[in-house]
Amino acid sequence: MSLVNEEAGPSATLAEPVAAFLRYLASEKRHSPRTCDSYRDDLKRFAVWVEHQPSPAWRSVTSHDLRRYVAQLSREGLGGRSIARHLSAIRRFYEYLLREHLAVDNPALDIRAPKSGKRLPRVADVDQLNHLLDAAPDDPLEIRDLSMFELMYSSGLRLSELAGLDLQSVDVRGGEVRVLGKGRKERLLPVGRRALEALAQWLEVRGAMAPDGENALYVSRRGDRLSTRSIQSRLSRWGMSKGADQRLHPHLLRHSFASHMLESSGDLRAVQELLGHADIATTQVYTHLDFQHLAKVYDQSHPRARRRRNGEETEHR
Repeated sequence: MSLVNEEAGPSATLAEPVAAFLRYLASEKRHSPRTCDSYRDDLKRFAVWVEHQPSPAWRSVTSHDLRRYVAQLSREGLGGRSIARHLSAIRRFYEYLLREHLAVDNPALDIRAPKSGKRLPRVADVDQLNHLLDAAPDDPLEIRDLSMFELMYSSGLRLSELAGLDLQSVDVRGGEVRVLGKGRKERLLPVGRRALEALAQWLEVRGAMAPDGENALYVSRRGDRLSTRSIQSRLSRWGMSKGADQRLHPHLLRHSFASHMLESSGDLRAVQELLGHADIATTQVYTHLDFQHLAKVYDQSHPRARRRRNGEETEHR
């Protein structure tokens, strides 16, 4: 929660230099109205904060004050990129104030925004994926789509790997698929029972779409190799038509495969091999996802993992 009332706006003493700076950006620097609006919003927020300091003047702000302001923005939920944008606006503003002899130094010069946390890949819930993949296809195109999605989730394929599959890439009897990954490295991957069943159904109807001599495993309505863009579009369409509560995309299936495998087996090295990661550090992101799941279970289950606040029991995070 913000510690100041931004709706009130800064005093005229603080607001006028900001207004003059915005006029300078628009007239002399030829910045777009949208850019000027962004500067206005960030500087208005900062001006309101300055007004609540013991010495509410632009020339009184020190680098120590600015670090406290950055800390407040972080407490209010702003990420590293948003704070960096705020600091950039303040830095440019003080350059203008120095030019106009309204400040004696630029307190933002050596201030850096906190690093944003590494964004973890989103993962679909096991039950929701089962629900979506158990949905019956309505026509030959959906039979093809279900086969693709089952295979991606079953074997953790990249989008490009799926699109590049040929007929001879899959051994239905042996339950294996051979893919060409990054750096043209081949991987031989197991294929699950449900994916093999969906693949067999697709191969029964593929001949009606694919012309003689077409080697691509998955073809479009026109009979040529299905593009990566089309696969993305069809997966999104499948999710919407089958009632998914989040947007489906190829990486979601691959991330879900990795996370669900690691959650069940705990074998990071095996998951690395299945995904085709050259560096195990790339695979380790899924250990964070697995820990989040374990932490949630712990918070919900352990009798000493909760604390009381205002007479109500809350999760201890």
